Amino acid sequence: MATSHSHKFGQIIGDLLETAILPLLEKFVKQNKLFLDKKGERKARNGKKVSWIDNRGNKHDLDFVIERGGTEEIIGTPIAFIESAWRRYTKHSRNKAQEIQSAIIPLVEKYTNLSPFFGVVLAGEFTEGALNQLKSLGFVVLYFPYSTVVKAFLKYGIDASFDESTEEKSFESKILQWQKLENKEAIAIELLKINKKQVDEFFGQLLQSVSRFIENIQIVPLHGEQQDIISISEAIDFLNEYSESKTNAPLMRYEITIKYNTGDKIEASFKTKTDALRFLKNYT
Repeated sequence: MATSHSHKFGQIIGDLLETAILPLLEKFVKQNKLFLDKKGERKARNGKKVSWIDNRGNKHDLDFVIERGGTEEIIGTPIAFIESAWRRYTKHSRNKAQEIQSAIIPLVEKYTNLSPFFGVVLAGEFTEGALNQLKSLGFVVLYFPYSTVVKAFLKYGIDASFDESTEEKSFESKILQWQKLENKEAIAIELLKINKKQVDEFFGQLLQSVSRFIENIQIVPLHGEQQDIISISEAIDFLNEYSESKTNAPLMRYEITIKYNTGDKIEASFKTKTDALRFLKNYT
């Protein structure tokens, strides 16, 4: 079945979104000596997709992953997961937000010890509910409203506005105008210019995340015997009678807290020294 002109024009806008953000990401990783994995061939993996596996063995295809220590030949450590999406109608925005959430959150959970940055670049019509849903989960959101997309196209003579009543002939005309446009990247640049404040904020938070460093590590070996008490009054009696000078109790666990200069904090608890050491070696 042939692709409709309306669908094709939507693809053009979606591709333009990636055209706008890709050069900024490439510049960012070059400045910070990182590696950007994007769709296309790479010697370190099979196929053209950027795929990562979560703790349950599920594969997730993403738009962009920033790695520390990565090269064309070597898969590095993932420190940022970024998705992009275009949606024209708000009725589709909640589903897309959930789709993005399902793709990235399992990977953030797998690499939680790295506390990776996870962001989303959106364009079109997204409800406040959809945007807030992503933000509440920790996503950093860069949002290009539909009106700014239309404004960027209009500067170069293309009326990109449409709704569900727009006829196929109108879409065909828009596509022909697009195909005749010599400098298509100019529209992407204009879109970034119109939304410069939001773009700067997004990359500022990305820089803060990848530039963070460990300020302090707290290790507390806990000794004692677990007391299971069924009432508050008995718990108070136990504490009143407990001797803090007792030193021959067995080791229960190691409590480790890693604090970063950004204010981020990672807390972990281990029953054995081996597991605690394995955890800390993830940061070397």
